[in-house]
Amino acid sequence: MSDLKVDLSLIAPLAESGRRARELADLGADGVFTFEGAHDVFFPLVLAAREVDIDLMTNVTISFPRSPMHMATAAYDLQSLSGGRFRLGLGSQVRAHIEKRFGAEWSRPAARMREQVMAIKAIFAGWQREAKLDFRGEFTTHTLMTPAFDPGPNPFGSPPVLVGALGPRMTEIAAEVADGILVMPFNSKRHFHERTLPAIEKGLAAGHRDAEDFEITAEVIVGVGGDETELAAAARGVRGLLSFYGSTPSYRPVLEVEGWADAQPVLNEMSKRGEWKAMADAIDDEMVRTLAVHGTPEECAAEIVDRFGGHAARVCCYFPGYPVTDERVGELVAAIRKA
Repeated sequence: MSDLKVDLSLIAPLAESGRRARELADLGADGVFTFEGAHDVFFPLVLAAREVDIDLMTNVTISFPRSPMHMATAAYDLQSLSGGRFRLGLGSQVRAHIEKRFGAEWSRPAARMREQVMAIKAIFAGWQREAKLDFRGEFTTHTLMTPAFDPGPNPFGSPPVLVGALGPRMTEIAAEVADGILVMPFNSKRHFHERTLPAIEKGLAAGHRDAEDFEITAEVIVGVGGDETELAAAARGVRGLLSFYGSTPSYRPVLEVEGWADAQPVLNEMSKRGEWKAMADAIDDEMVRTLAVHGTPEECAAEIVDRFGGHAARVCCYFPGYPVTDERVGELVAAIRKA
């Protein structure tokens, strides 16, 4: 039996977020997560917190445009609403989105993320009466906390702070100062074992921490189906997302470790021309099997456990761009438990 906990994406119209969270819990999910897309990352979890007793997580909150105080306040409130079942997942995004979409400043992302995690934890410690708030960093400072703005100790403790990471430096930072890592879904078994795990070990050593103090959450792009028609549709959806990730320079290291580095600039040029179908067609079956998982619920579960079992405590499953039924998702969750 697998010890992996399974988290599923909470995607629904905002008003229906609580109902959808209940449906996902009924499928066997251990937790649900939101992402920073077309809607706020925190609001759906507010509705879900009162409807389910499973774990809740942002995956991820784009942190650089936000003040650590803003994120700490939202996380602390969700920790209270959920009865201690909230995880704050942070992510850096890429420069173009930070500067051109959010209108915020971008520089030295690993150093900024390190400081943001430390600042949020310092704010939590102040509210929990563990230490006076006196955080003075290079990018942010928090030294004032008057009674009117102090929520006081949270009966459920401070929520864990996780960092989404792919590159070695961000991975090291996550392991040095955060409570866990969200391993980016564009990944492979080789990249995870040859680059991610060594970077985690290096970060833990820098922070003088034990592996038991750090939680690894694997994220996986899943193309699941029960028959040939479903499997073909799932493969098309997976190819579309893989081609999008593969076109981004930040994800080149994953292609590189598999010997596909030359594909990245080609996909990037195609994306600039808007050739989305051709990009997806450029992702062959081997890439699908290596960078995602594809097959029946049992086949996908076996691959997930083989790739991450023994290292990850949780797995977040993505079902990109294709119609997947709740029945099939429930079968996948059950299969992971049995794998």
